[in-house]
Amino acid sequence: MARKVNIGIIQMRATLGDVQANLEKSGKLIAEAAAKGSQIVCLPELFSTGYHLRHLADKTNEFALKHFDETVEYMSKVARENKVYVIAPIGEVRDVKGVLFNSALVFNDEGELEGSYAKTHLWALEKFHFREGNDFPVFDTKYGKIGIAICYDAGFPEVSRILTLKGAEMIFIPSAWRIEDMDMWALNVPQRALENIVFTIGVNHVLDEHDLNLFGKSKICNPRGTIIEELPMNEEVVSNTTIDLDEIGKFRTDIHYLKDRKPFI
Repeated sequence: MARKVNIGIIQMRATLGDVQANLEKSGKLIAEAAAKGSQIVCLPELFSTGYHLRHLADKTNEFALKHFDETVEYMSKVARENKVYVIAPIGEVRDVKGVLFNSALVFNDEGELEGSYAKTHLWALEKFHFREGNDFPVFDTKYGKIGIAICYDAGFPEVSRILTLKGAEMIFIPSAWRIEDMDMWALNVPQRALENIVFTIGVNHVLDEHDLNLFGKSKICNPRGTIIEELPMNEEVVSNTTIDLDEIGKFRTDIHYLKDRKPFI
């Protein structure tokens, strides 16, 4: 029996610094994805505040901290009401007061918070705003096993390899990828799929403000690295695509990267 799951991508244009507006907008877009049949829905990196660290500066942290509990409660409600899993990337408060992680929270389709992944490779100004994570959780959902790598993490093969070895079948890559590096986006998302023989789902922002262009072109790649869904450039889009996780086993029969690898370290 095929293990099919419908993936919803929210290629969203966030309003910089307006958490309330971004939450309300994300709720409507998630409901739209769920109405189309999506079972797992992913938003882009730091969707609730918008991503522009140079422009927002310390307000990125201020807004994330101020609205953290409200954001968790709201996303839980949206997941529960729409009966979908939601991957919600936000600035996350953990144990130390005032310290944020650039994280992705995972809510199940009953609205329960399953856990979170904190970005392990911080890019540029992120190092002044967030503490890096050091763990690579895999979430065992009713539809399959999910791993998460956030934006810059996709440039480091070790992240996706660790997630794969821990059982991930789908690796979601919520991002705020800038247009100057569009060629790297086009390479990294498919390559992480091929070398691990898993599905990858890259979810990028749309933004063109204050000298920052986040260009969209979100995509889903199959375990051979073939792009099976790609969204347009610079357009806000809600998409849903059905993938069959049984294809992973079929591709691994022909592609032996995992079986033949030699882990020297």
